[in-house]
Amino acid sequence: MRFPARKAAIAACLVGIALLASSVAARAGDTPAENGAIRHLHFRYGLLVIRPGQNIITTNKFSVPQPKIDGWIVGFVPNIRLQDGTVPPVDEIHLHHGVWATGTRFDATAPPFPERFFGVGEEKTQLHLPPGYGYEYHTSDFWWLNYMIHNLTPRSYKLWITYDVDIIPFAVGRREGIKPVHPIWMDVQNGSIYPVFDVLKGSGTNGRFTYPDQAVDPYGGGKPKNEWTIPARGVLVHTFGHLHPGGLSVDLDLQRGTQTAHLFKSTAKYYEPAGAVSWDVSMTATRDNWAVAVQPGDVLKISATYDTSRASWYESMGLAVVWMYDGPGGVDPFEHAVDQPGVLTHGHLPENDNHGGRKTTLADPRTLPDGTPTSTVDVDDFVYGPSDLTARTPIITVVQGQSIRFDNLDAQRLGVWHSITACKAPCTASTGIAYPIADAAIPFDSGQLGNAGPPTSGHETWSTPVDLPPGTYTYFCRIHPFMRGAFRVVAVG
Repeated sequence: MRFPARKAAIAACLVGIALLASSVAARAGDTPAENGAIRHLHFRYGLLVIRPGQNIITTNKFSVPQPKIDGWIVGFVPNIRLQDGTVPPVDEIHLHHGVWATGTRFDATAPPFPERFFGVGEEKTQLHLPPGYGYEYHTSDFWWLNYMIHNLTPRSYKLWITYDVDIIPFAVGRREGIKPVHPIWMDVQNGSIYPVFDVLKGSGTNGRFTYPDQAVDPYGGGKPKNEWTIPARGVLVHTFGHLHPGGLSVDLDLQRGTQTAHLFKSTAKYYEPAGAVSWDVSMTATRDNWAVAVQPGDVLKISATYDTSRASWYESMGLAVVWMYDGPGGVDPFEHAVDQPGVLTHGHLPENDNHGGRKTTLADPRTLPDGTPTSTVDVDDFVYGPSDLTARTPIITVVQGQSIRFDNLDAQRLGVWHSITACKAPCTASTGIAYPIADAAIPFDSGQLGNAGPPTSGHETWSTPVDLPPGTYTYFCRIHPFMRGAFRVVAVG
């Protein structure tokens, strides 16, 4: 819904920072190419300088390139590209998430936010609306971008966030009878600044954990964030889900009184040979004939399911953008089943070819002798101090019942976050999109050690659990998985 004129000031506040800096915008040349009624436009945002180890949430610092013609947006395809135009390997740098929003409209499910119309992670799902529907766009609209580029290496990069937009000009759309749709942002942690949750290995049922259904008090006793009450009659015409590695599906349900109908399961198709453990995945979207009739008072719900038989998954997500037409039509899901298998928006992508897991020269830490009793480890310059596996020295030890404190010096010196995340020993294989993972029998995780707001943990130090039994423990950094370390808990006396 568009802002009425009296709310123009609010709209200006939402995007004011970006407007002030719009004079330094970096734009592509739009490069339209007609294909029947649709114009295909290419845009890039940047050039962005990504610091070594960067992993921060950022909003646009200058204006976001957008179409220069009014019309109906019917497609949106995102990516990132290096300065030379190539797509970088996912195990080196990737788009943790990107959210595009229209700053001159309020979001339907989280009104303080601008209208979020497209969200994606490194799975790179593509939006293609069903024929006959479009997202109304005017050149007076102002786009806003929230993104998080994850640099998994100690080197810097320069890159563009790119997106291809398919748009039908209004004049053509009127002749073709295009119906307007608007986005309904559904998220299991909707409205949170960093809408994530942790999934621990072994949790749930039969190796699967569904959030929020199987979580303990996921909303702190407050109102559920995964629900939205539909205000008016309409038709849901398209959707797809977003998950992180380890995710299996996103489910949408509709509640009407005491009845519940399942609307769609967006399923993760992993091309990854090791299974559901990497970004080498594509999500299913609804087919063009999916049309669900909804009524005022219906409650739309979303949930996300992760595999827990293999590993723990920290900072996971579960969301979907549902496109709605405010008019008659569709199938009543309480009279006829509407759920059906979806369609994949793309296949395996070559930037996911380095799966990792190959043998390296790192020694198996379980075979190394006991080293010096240690109470503090400094994480400095992407190295876990004396516990780093590249040190090739005896394994540092701690007496059972005591702990080792890790201090992330890189947070202060470089603004770089690190984690100490348990992995299955020996945890010495080569780094790739599928290795290492948090697959230790006894899980532990420090969070992203830093004090800079989400996604950091709010502290730069962390101590190992005091209840660890004797044994050798290996770990890695979730943010920079080439970092590996180990310590040993020894029995008292």
